[in-house]
Amino acid sequence: MTTVEHILDSKGRGVFSVGLDAMVLDALKLMAEADIGSVMVMDGERIAGIFTERQYARRVFLAGRASPVTPVREVMEPDVICVRPGMSTEDCMALMSEKRLRHLPVVKDGELLGLVSIGDLLQSAIADREFHIDQLVEYVGH
Repeated sequence: MTTVEHILDSKGRGVFSVGLDAMVLDALKLMAEADIGSVMVMDGERIAGIFTERQYARRVFLAGRASPVTPVREVMEPDVICVRPGMSTEDCMALMSEKRLRHLPVVKDGELLGLVSIGDLLQSAIADREFHIDQLVEYVGH
């Protein structure tokens, strides 16, 4: 069973974040430069929220707000659903599907360890299935 921790070990544990007082434009620039779809919003070491492309589209662009003068704190999602490192990829995919999420922060003892995306989970699921197929082919071939 592949866990979130396995994914973080493979992809790395770096998390892109901005502070509560950052402007939306700064968060968007960071997301564009890093080619990512979300950033964590941090209040020191504490998770304050998450800001995603979805929040930008709905809470900034469609609301007619200006990115250079809108603080992230006003448009972020403050109710962040987090997972633990030992959670299985299957359980994470079910949670993402149920809650309509694309990003899950990974937290242990209050510490942000990393972030997994739906793409990370799908890539892991495909790799697991390819491994199992290779094992079956190897078994049948002997």
